[in-house]
Amino acid sequence: MMLVRTIAGLREALMVPREDGRRIGLVPTMGAFHEGHLSLFRASAAECDVAVASLFVNPSQFSPAEDLARYPRDEDGDAAKAEEAGIDLLFVPPGDELYPHGFQTWVEVSELGTTLEGAVRPGHFRGVATVCMKLFNITQPAVAYFGRKDAQQLALIKLMLRELNLPIEIRGMPIVRDPDGLALSSRNVYLSADERRRALALPRAMEAGAAADLAGRDPVAAARQVLDGAGGVIVDYVAVADLDGPTLAAAIRVGSTHLIDNVLLQRETPRRP
Repeated sequence: MMLVRTIAGLREALMVPREDGRRIGLVPTMGAFHEGHLSLFRASAAECDVAVASLFVNPSQFSPAEDLARYPRDEDGDAAKAEEAGIDLLFVPPGDELYPHGFQTWVEVSELGTTLEGAVRPGHFRGVATVCMKLFNITQPAVAYFGRKDAQQLALIKLMLRELNLPIEIRGMPIVRDPDGLALSSRNVYLSADERRRALALPRAMEAGAAADLAGRDPVAAARQVLDGAGGVIVDYVAVADLDGPTLAAAIRVGSTHLIDNVLLQRETPRRP
């Protein structure tokens, strides 16, 4: 596996594969790799001729009150995991490579980017859209891979590419969960044993909402009942929205940790969040 830190180096490394017409896959990440990331890497390696991953803790998607400084980082461990999972090229730029001094050009998805997670974390999706657009422009992949755990992000990226006419296929991959049901997230390492026990109310709420939907009942009410009955959980939102399909989505806070989860619904007609 080749590790590259500059835009020029990445473009040079991809020049010959692109000229040869080889299929390039991209997995944008912020590192702290877990099995969810590795599933994306394996898919890219299996489906593409050249599998590229980026590792960049994107400061523009964090607010001043969020966890940028303590976000988990392990470049050496991440590089080893990426290579084992089949990544051919790992792009690890410093901050000023993507955001040089005086940077002032941003990409915003005005409506979808300000609801649900965008309402709880103002400016978050502006940072996501901008860094992804930069990575797409630099890498020029045929296909990019995103996990469905971040369903709103997946829907936003698809909308952005469609409206800006970029010919990139987006592959949304299934949520990967621990045996106890908690969706894998780099932030799960923040949870104490007791906090993790309380956080399990989130996947239980998604299961209850999906079951209610199939039975013709309100999935939001069913999910909210589970979360409201859980001790030590602050609910940021529970809603049904069209996020690449009718989706029940929720976010909670357990201690200082923000967690999200979602489930595709089978019956529910999507309502705007």
